[in-house]
Amino acid sequence: MKVRPETPADEAAVRSVVVDAFESEKVAELLDDLRTGPTWLGVSFVAERAGKIVGHVAYSRAWVDSPERLLDVLQLSPMSVRPDAQGSGVGTELVTKSLALVRDRDEPLVFLEGSPAFYTRFGFEPGASLGFTAPSVRIPARAFQVLTLPSYRPWMTGALVYPDAFWRHDAVGP
Repeated sequence: MKVRPETPADEAAVRSVVVDAFESEKVAELLDDLRTGPTWLGVSFVAERAGKIVGHVAYSRAWVDSPERLLDVLQLSPMSVRPDAQGSGVGTELVTKSLALVRDRDEPLVFLEGSPAFYTRFGFEPGASLGFTAPSVRIPARAFQVLTLPSYRPWMTGALVYPDAFWRHDAVGP
């Protein structure tokens, strides 16, 4: 399996993976909206197996409203694996390799909503444990997670602010 940056030629295959993984158009529509909005960073990766895209992860811009200033941070969402490839290490490889590639960016933090059983192995921890507040009360405390990157400093605390696309698609919480 190969993990690589997504190219424009991959968009249709990525959309198909997202629809299949979530068994709905909702998350694919969120991704479409993120791609065309001001918070899209182009930080998006695919997992390829035997020449076919079987997984995808995107990172977009979000913010932390800290006491000192507004901070640019990364939001890992969505992360998708084709149903027939789930449980075979695709998601683990995709997250491991994509996180290695974003570590050298200027943003100090990566946030996500997800399963602690899956994401803690990558170093994610509950956001509240580092002084962060979830952007919605609908996000279970266990699912609101953060990973610190090299530029993180302990004074960086506050409320996570999602991009508008998450609210337009009601893609917050379970």
